[in-house]
Amino acid sequence: MSTGFFWDERTFWHAGGNYAATLPLGGLVQPLAAGGLPESPETKRRFKNLMDVTGLSTKLDMRSAPQATREELLRVHPASYVDAFKTVSDAGGGELGHHAPFAQGGFEIAALSAGLATAAVRAVASGALDNAYSLSRPPGHHCEPDKPMGFCLFANIAIAVEAAVAEGHIKRAVILDWDVHHGNGSEAVYYGRDDVLTISLHQEGNYPLDSGKLADRGTGAGAGFNLNLPLPAGLGHDGYLHALDTVVIPQIKAFAPDIIIVACGYDCAAPDPLGSMLAMAQTFGDMTARIKQTASEVCDGKLVVVHEGGYSEVYVPFCGHAVMEALSGSEIRAPDPMYKALSGRQPTPRVLAFQKELIDDMAKELEL
Repeated sequence: MSTGFFWDERTFWHAGGNYAATLPLGGLVQPLAAGGLPESPETKRRFKNLMDVTGLSTKLDMRSAPQATREELLRVHPASYVDAFKTVSDAGGGELGHHAPFAQGGFEIAALSAGLATAAVRAVASGALDNAYSLSRPPGHHCEPDKPMGFCLFANIAIAVEAAVAEGHIKRAVILDWDVHHGNGSEAVYYGRDDVLTISLHQEGNYPLDSGKLADRGTGAGAGFNLNLPLPAGLGHDGYLHALDTVVIPQIKAFAPDIIIVACGYDCAAPDPLGSMLAMAQTFGDMTARIKQTASEVCDGKLVVVHEGGYSEVYVPFCGHAVMEALSGSEIRAPDPMYKALSGRQPTPRVLAFQKELIDDMAKELEL
């Protein structure tokens, strides 16, 4: 099996300026040394470094890619947004949306991030690779066509999908988003279309506050092709697997895509500061293994994983390593140093039964 890993050091140089999450600077809020952007390069750099240290990198096809072209960007984003982003970036940086700051040169780095995802999808869709991972930064799943938000500046996955469609590699795709935050960007792009099934598993009432509702199923031709599962806070390993086994995987099989793309956020991991879920590194490995098996059954194994959120610098690397173990089939392991502690914090049988019942009730309400 050939598994690609698309990354570029330049994406780690993306910066958001003096930015402290949702807290306004000044007064008693002391600025952080790195500018305070929760979406830091260290989660990604340490992930790649961990694979280098364990030797897993040597088992992968390590690649970079060029920036997404203007033509590729314009398939998703209007020229007015692309041009405004470039102008502000060239002038020293700033912010065009909500919680999506960038420094000088941010446009080029964001285009490179989208280019990595596009190259990964192209390579898998064309058969050049069996599957692939794109270590994209900045992330993309919150960026709507004309509105950046939530650290996301271009809609990386949508840009990649539209390139593969335009080039004749695919006709139908599934975008599965298991970031702790709702994938509103992918939803916005495809809400009125029936050729891309968008599925978002996210913590209910997290971010964005006004999106990700169970009843939001798509409109027009896209009615029924958008699926949101707003999950209860505190959902753990078994709850996530239950959602995949009982809701997500049957929907993917019924849709029969040409490729599956996972918007892979690690912020549903228990140590993450921006989520309130209880997933572990094993959760991400097991979810990847299940989706990989599903891809082998419905689309010749064509699976691409694109990096999204995840803000624990010490834990994201182990979650990412678990994903790459499953994606590549490698026997090289990076044992989870927090497994004992986190496995002891999983929902009790009584709470888990309640969580599973909630998921089953959502499926019934959706008539799945």
